[in-house]
Amino acid sequence: MAATTRGLMLNISCLLLFLGSLLPGALSTTFTLTNSCAYTVWPGLLSGSGTPALPTTGFALAPGESRAVEAPSAWSGRMWGRTFCGTGADGRFACATCDCGSGAVECAGGGAAPPCSLAEFTLDGSGSKDFYDVSLVDGSNIPVAVLPQGGSGEGCGATGCLADLNGPCPADLRVAGPDGAGIACKSACEAFGRPEDCCSGAFAGGPEACRPSAYSMFFKNACPRSYSYAYDDATSTFTCASGTAAYLVVFCPAAMSSLKSSVVSTSTSTTPALPHVNDTVSYLGRSRDAGSGSGWQYARSSSQASSSAPSPFAIAAVAALTWLCGSSAGRHWPLLSPS
Repeated sequence: MAATTRGLMLNISCLLLFLGSLLPGALSTTFTLTNSCAYTVWPGLLSGSGTPALPTTGFALAPGESRAVEAPSAWSGRMWGRTFCGTGADGRFACATCDCGSGAVECAGGGAAPPCSLAEFTLDGSGSKDFYDVSLVDGSNIPVAVLPQGGSGEGCGATGCLADLNGPCPADLRVAGPDGAGIACKSACEAFGRPEDCCSGAFAGGPEACRPSAYSMFFKNACPRSYSYAYDDATSTFTCASGTAAYLVVFCPAAMSSLKSSVVSTSTSTTPALPHVNDTVSYLGRSRDAGSGSGWQYARSSSQASSSAPSPFAIAAVAALTWLCGSSAGRHWPLLSPS
């Protein structure tokens, strides 16, 4: 009788552990960062305030190299690509663009110095949706795209900026390297610090108070899906149903021959498609009363996130539990596998 009771209790414990491993909090969302540039890129990663830390905050990606990063539940934050990096005579690691100031390859909580192209995420946010965007609000240094892998829901599609804006960047926004070639393009806010460009002070009341400028429209015309200024939400914020997608972050996405087909296949939005790049990039002096946005503010999610497939750790845990409990009960439970 005692042996039977112990066996029953073991089976119940194993069942609870098994079910617990399937809960959203036990899973993670996979971000795969891919370098399609012809040069090395050093991604930086920053978690939002109060959100769980990622297993890495920075690393190098050689041309053609990819690396997967598992984001824990309730994560929000930013990812970017640093360029022209190296270690100086003082032993400190530094980058000419998007440097995070840590003095090392790992950013260790440091944010990107503008100008910098940013991929931004809030997982499992309002309405049980993942929110994501590519932002040029802090300027641009490298083309970047975000492509959901799987995913469902209206507005679940690829976004980003395929254009290299360092060449056509307006002269008063241009950042040049030692050889005089453009390596980044500032925002008007960084270049001039005016409230109307920074949407601050009297211009901080939303899209009615702060309108697009000729400078922000340079970015918007080149990259219609990317954020060009603070209130550019209507055409720049994308969402997938939480728990349905992993995310591919690609640097220099125009170099990927499969990108256009991926853009079509990953989008489930019923809204009219926006081009990822305007082939007639020009510096347009459009008026400040053009366009508006919905005012969605990038903020940390208070709930949890998950991906469409269990993480490798969760799969291994389930396999171990299955072997242990199946052996004790004289039978085996089917294993989970990624879909």
